Parts: sequence; structure tokens; C-alpha cells
Amino acid sequence: MADIENGVIVSSMGESFRVMWSGGVSVCKPRGVLRIGGVSPYCGDRVSFCPQDGVILSIHERKNQIIRPPLANLDSIVFVVSTCEPYPNLLLLDKFLAVAEYKGISPVIVFTKIDKLPPGDYLEVYKRIYPVFCVCNITGEGLDGLLSELKDRFSAVAGNSGSGKSSLLNNLCPELGLKTQEISKKLGRGKHTTRRTDIYPLECGGCIADTPGFSSFETGRYDTITAKELPYCFPEFSKHLGDCRFPDCTHSAEPDCGVLNAVSSGLISRSRHESYKAMLEEAKRIKPWELDKKR
Repeated sequence: MADIENGVIVSSMGESFRVMWSGGVSVCKPRGVLRIGGVSPYCGDRVSFCPQDGVILSIHERKNQIIRPPLANLDSIVFVVSTCEPYPNLLLLDKFLAVAEYKGISPVIVFTKIDKLPPGDYLEVYKRIYPVFCVCNITGEGLDGLLSELKDRFSAVAGNSGSGKSSLLNNLCPELGLKTQEISKKLGRGKHTTRRTDIYPLECGGCIADTPGFSSFETGRYDTITAKELPYCFPEFSKHLGDCRFPDCTHSAEPDCGVLNAVSSGLISRSRHESYKAMLEEAKRIKPWELDKKR
């Protein structure tokens, strides 16, 4: 009888997957019953498999998952944001931060290209809410703090093309030698260099997944957060949600709203609240049948 082992999927290659386990790394394919059941293995999945036959037999229960890119069981997502070239898109960043909160994944923000432009107000907005690190990919400034944050965690790195994501990964894992490309002057953004998702070990402990740019990260699914759920995906809102006059307050324009009062007093940044209102309007337009289909 063939032995059954447990391992973790660390890379996908078409219909094949590399599974890391105590005996090394095995290339496997999912057995037919998984395909019939419509279950697709993701990087980060804990699986039972037969190394002799190269077959994934079952996928263990996931604590979370994201579909684009396909990753499971994440502890953290590191959002890489360049201070310039390209400049930050705060609405897009806030959407993805809300997705991470919704999925139960701890967000971490890394500002890059600080040698060209300091993060300034961006740092002030986000350091009150999330772990934030300012990293120079040229000198390595700020890397030690980030590595300490990622210790013993399974994390993903996501960032807008041209944000310095691949350079950051090369600094975190020097043996990788990931390809980087210059900024496209015509488009004002980086050229894509990441084509698939792989998981790499970190010397400090834990591991990290490289992903495609923000344009591929869950863009079709952030709006599954309903209007009622959305306020809870903005952590700085939490202590003010019980201070509203109306129990059905949307925290967008109502009088005596605890969140709006916090915005007026500077406890919540206006840019974050503007992102919330934009997401709220998008959430209101989703019909129940659309939500069921997306989920």
C-alpha cells in the first residue's frame, strides 16, 4: 500500500503542483475526484498526497483563500506601494486593504522608493492603522524591521507594477534573482515581470509568496463586501461605530455620526473616508443575486 504524506503546495505548473514535505519536494497532480468536485489546489494549501504516485488525494480545510492569485492559508499580505513612479493610488490600496480585513488576513504596508521621495502624509495616514515600513531597495534601509514582522508567517507580496515589488523580494530572498524591469515612460507604470505565483522560504523563518501586480489581485471580488460589512473592514472605524444617532447609519452623510465626527476631529483620515464612501456606493449597486453568484 502506498504511503500517504502531508505537505504544502509551494508552486503551480499548469495542472501540476510542487508539494513540499518532510521528504523534500514532489511534483503531483490532483486526483480525479478533486477535479470532478470542482476543487482546485492553491499555493499554500496543506494537502495529503501519495509521493510514490505523485497524486494529491485531499486538500485540508483552509483558514482563508484568495482567488486571483490563487493562495490559501495566508497570515499576512504585504502591500508594496512606491512613493513615486508610479505615485500611490490610495483608493485602490484601500480597496485591497479592506479585502484583506474581510478575509481575515493581516495587512502590512511597505513604502518603497523613499530615496526618491519620502512617504510624507501617506505614512501619517496608514501608520496609525497598520504595520508600515519604509524600505529603500537600493540601500536595504528598513528591511530588518520588515523581516521581523514577517518572521514565522506565511505572507504574500502584492504591489502595483513598477512599485519595486520584485526588487523587494530580491532583498528579502537574495538567492532568487527575480527579474525586474524599468518603468514605462509612456504609461507611467512598471512593466509586468511576475507571471505566476511561487512560495519562497525566508531566512528569518516563515515563507513568502510572489504574486502578480495589483491589477490581478482579487480585483473582481473586492466588491463582494456588502454595505453592512464594509465599515468593519476599516479598523479605525471600530471604536466610533457605536456613537451614531441612527442604528442603520451608513457613516457617509448622516447627522450625529460617530465616524463622521471622528473624521472632522482628525481621528480618521479624510482620504480613508473618501475611499470608504466610494466603496460604499459600489456596494450599494450590487444586487443580491449578483452577490450570491460572486460568492
